[in-house]
Amino acid sequence: MRKTFAEKSRNKTFLGMIALMSATSIILNGCNRQIDKKASESLISNNYPDAKIVPKADDESVVTDKRVIYLTFDDGPNQGTENLLKILNKRNVVATAFVVGQHAYGSKKQKDDMELLKTDPLIELANHSFTHAHNKYSDFYKNYEAVVRDFDAARDSLKLYDKIARTPGRNIWRLKNINVTDIKSSTQAANRLKQAGYKVVGWDLEWKPTNKMALKGSHEAMLKKVDSIFFNDLEKTSRHLVFLTHDQYLTDADSINELDLFIEKLQKTNRFVFRKISKYPEINEILN
Repeated sequence: MRKTFAEKSRNKTFLGMIALMSATSIILNGCNRQIDKKASESLISNNYPDAKIVPKADDESVVTDKRVIYLTFDDGPNQGTENLLKILNKRNVVATAFVVGQHAYGSKKQKDDMELLKTDPLIELANHSFTHAHNKYSDFYKNYEAVVRDFDAARDSLKLYDKIARTPGRNIWRLKNINVTDIKSSTQAANRLKQAGYKVVGWDLEWKPTNKMALKGSHEAMLKKVDSIFFNDLEKTSRHLVFLTHDQYLTDADSINELDLFIEKLQKTNRFVFRKISKYPEINEILN
């Protein structure tokens, strides 16, 4: 049985044992590759062999020694959406795009990118509202019924009928077994979305931007954060990590390369599988 946010047990030795076994194997086989000391101390390093086969994200079973990562990207279609799709197709990895209704009709480029998102089998679409709260989040969440209408407008206009949603500007969870609100003034609006049948998904780890709207920091730093979350059992559902960044951070060469390397090195560990958010545990259970 999968352990959830409320009932997870703390098993913090598993990943450490893997790291020790990997290091021992390298010594015994007389590997001549030079290993950076700091990288070797991380469970995610540059020294794992290439993955022979990229795991299929839609397989129902997950081997017990695997962790599951859900790559999610907000605010599309937007600047960087096309670059995102190129990375995903290069790595043959699935992801979920939380799209904004107004962005799908904002310009010819955005309309074209929306078609790319809709037709790419590696991408699953989910609801990120119609207006993105007009970027006035405090005011937006004060009117509970207007919040629901905004998500309904995105659902109907973009045909997002599975009702998986993410709130703009807020890390909120409303699933059958997870109830989390980052900013308490948004609680009632989140509750109304749940009552309206929306399965609201937040995130466990976000790759944030610089003030120039590029990805902040390196892929190595993000790999260490993934490692830390799993090691310390900080994910909302044990062994399942929801990762977030935004399409609009993928417009410069450095950001594109860093995301590409992040995904590549996760794959090379052979310790992770990637899935669309609709495969998240119990997300399809009937809400109370």
